[in-house]
Amino acid sequence: MIEGPCGAKRPLFRFEGHMELTALTIPTGQLTLSGPSEQLDAAHLPLRGDLAHVRLAGRCFVPHYAVPMARVVIKDNSLLRSIARTDAEELAMLASGTVFNVLDIAGNWAWGQVGDDGLVGYLPLETLGEA
Repeated sequence: MIEGPCGAKRPLFRFEGHMELTALTIPTGQLTLSGPSEQLDAAHLPLRGDLAHVRLAGRCFVPHYAVPMARVVIKDNSLLRSIARTDAEELAMLASGTVFNVLDIAGNWAWGQVGDDGLVGYLPLETLGEA
C-alpha cells in the first residue's frame, strides 16, 4: 500500500514496472468471465475446499496450498477411501510399494494423491512408510 493523500486518485497499490492501481481504476458494474473454462477431473485433482496441491496455485483458489510429502504404501491391499472413515466408499486397492503423495494429515488419516496424477483420497497413516 502506498502512503499519500486521501481520495480516489491516491494509488492503492503500485506494481513494479506497471501502472498504479487507484480506486478509480477498479472496474465497476458487471464483471464477466472470458475464455473457456477448464475441465477438471475431480477424482484425480488434489483439491479440497481448504487445501490444494501447490501445482494448482493460479488455477484453483483455496486458502492453503501444500507441497506433497512422498510416502509409500507398506501394507498390501490398502484401501484408498473417499473420506477419512473406515466405512467410506473404496476408491482403489493399493499394493505395497505404491507412491502416495501426502498433502494433509488429520487424526490417523492421510489425504493425498496416488503418484503424480492418480486418484485422490484418504489412507490410514498405518499403511504408509517413508519413501
